[in-house]
Amino acid sequence: MSNYQCFFHQFPLLLHPNIIWTSVWYCFAYILNSPANMAVVSLAFGRYLIEPFFTPCHVPILAVKLITTTGITLVIALNCWSVSWSANIQTVLTALKLVTVGLIIIPGMMALGNGHFENFQNSFDIDLLTLDKLPLAFYSGMFAYGGWFYINFVTEEIINPKRNIPLAVFISLTIVTVCYILMNVSYYAVLTPQEILNSDAVAVSFADNVFKSISSVLPILVALSCFGALNGGIFAASRMLFAAAREGQWPALFSMIHLERHTPLPALILMLPLIYLMVSIGDLYGLLNFYSFSRWFFIGLATLGLMIHRYRYPEIPRPFKVPIFIPLVFTIACFFIVGTSLYSDPVNTSIGCAVTLSGLPVYYLVVQKSRIPSCCTSKFNSMAVKLQILMKVAHQDVQTY
Repeated sequence: MSNYQCFFHQFPLLLHPNIIWTSVWYCFAYILNSPANMAVVSLAFGRYLIEPFFTPCHVPILAVKLITTTGITLVIALNCWSVSWSANIQTVLTALKLVTVGLIIIPGMMALGNGHFENFQNSFDIDLLTLDKLPLAFYSGMFAYGGWFYINFVTEEIINPKRNIPLAVFISLTIVTVCYILMNVSYYAVLTPQEILNSDAVAVSFADNVFKSISSVLPILVALSCFGALNGGIFAASRMLFAAAREGQWPALFSMIHLERHTPLPALILMLPLIYLMVSIGDLYGLLNFYSFSRWFFIGLATLGLMIHRYRYPEIPRPFKVPIFIPLVFTIACFFIVGTSLYSDPVNTSIGCAVTLSGLPVYYLVVQKSRIPSCCTSKFNSMAVKLQILMKVAHQDVQTY
């Protein structure tokens, strides 16, 4: 079950038909914060794709953002055109990502085999570990594993989800964890900690040390890996907006699909300018800290809702079930990290907090029909009809939910 579905079905307040503000709040915060997530990935794509052409010079940030917006446009166009195309390309890019990870791991393991342990001498030195650095380190580290819940957003499009969702989560998390740990060990086997800290693109520095004459190949492979992550993220995020609109918590236009392509065209098109906006106004790490606050806040609330739901309805059949201590520890960790991040980076996390809270007035102004002037409602409905005709979209004929 995705975070949105947890909000919609699990919190007791939501069982009352007139109290749906939490879901609307989540939807509004999501539509503002999800583009920040996509912007982080796309900026990494732009950086790695263009870095080899400027080495050893500094890459102009404008060039990075131009490449970034091009990549975003391609991914959105791909997802608008065909679900099967985007899924097949995702499979190819995932395989390519594993090849890229292998190209990093193998030289690193060879360096360790040759006795290069000097960069690991003080690996567990905790003298420099402080509470204010912990949340941002957590956000940066967990970003690499951020796709673990995306599969729940596309449950309707998965064959035999009761079997395949747990299988996909267990297999993918195991592979990703092992690969990323070995990859980071390889980085430190070849590069010094200072070289890693000073590098704008670590894979480029790694390739310059290991591959020499073909060093430009690795960062391009990393860029393609980021392209795959961007494709998967946009694929999942658009489905959340599609589902929210279908439940009546977002304009009905966004619950429609293209008549021929059967893709959620309005939801995808909505994301395009929002991601452009995030890319234009932010940098990679600032965006990461900005959106991570609300992301982990809502994930913590979702797992809290899971425990509430299990306590209130113990008799409901559950195809897959985890021991209660796992969501308990996870929820506590989420709220602890979210709380301390306000201290460690007050500017970006406060902006994220403000964006999260901005969904509350939206509920009172938009969801409660009596608060919207009739002239505004009629104009909006007229515009929605025109956009529906222009985009050639309609509500789905076959119920898949």
